[in-house]
Amino acid sequence: MNKEELTQEEIKEQEEVTSTEQGVNELKEDSKKKSKLQEVLHKFVDDVTGKDKSEAKVSEEATDTEETEEEINPLQEVVDKLMAEKSELSDKYLRLSAEFQNYKRRTAKEKMDLIQTAGRDVIKVLLPVLDDFDRAKKAADDDDSVEAFSEGVQLVYEKLNRVLEQKGLKPLNANGEVFNPDFHEALTEIPAPTEDLKGKVIDTIEKGFALNDKIIRYAKVVVGK
Repeated sequence: MNKEELTQEEIKEQEEVTSTEQGVNELKEDSKKKSKLQEVLHKFVDDVTGKDKSEAKVSEEATDTEETEEEINPLQEVVDKLMAEKSELSDKYLRLSAEFQNYKRRTAKEKMDLIQTAGRDVIKVLLPVLDDFDRAKKAADDDDSVEAFSEGVQLVYEKLNRVLEQKGLKPLNANGEVFNPDFHEALTEIPAPTEDLKGKVIDTIEKGFALNDKIIRYAKVVVGK
């Protein structure tokens, strides 16, 4: 084989090697493209699958929410009913408490009034006795009187007045006071001996008394006109 033929053969071999290398390179490129395509497909599948899972999860959560709402609604009705009953009971309690406080104040006042006036009837019965004592003492103090107001009677008189005073009895002083129908009962009117006694009490026929600041007997008086 001559040099030219060898050269041609070498050239042919080189062309075959080159062609083979090109084929290998093309296969490699195809393989890369296939791998890339597979990656893209896998990613697409994952995206689609993940979306489906998300939608399924959202749907499941929505279903759970609806079921939860269905469970909550009856409970909310019960809570609203209980709150309404609580408000009603609170109002009743406040009203009852206010009524009870008023009752306590009223009964306390009635009890105090009863204590203060418990002996009023007995004391009213004793007032004529006090009048007799006053008249006897006045007569005994007169220089022209032959009657004497003994020391023992004086002690009884003072003790009786002191005990009745402790029970809240107070005499109403009338002489010289301006006539007041809230305290005085005018039996008659006479001409006033002086100008300044007009419309005033000139004389007391029967002494008036108050028990714990409440009139139990008006003073019977003579008024100047």
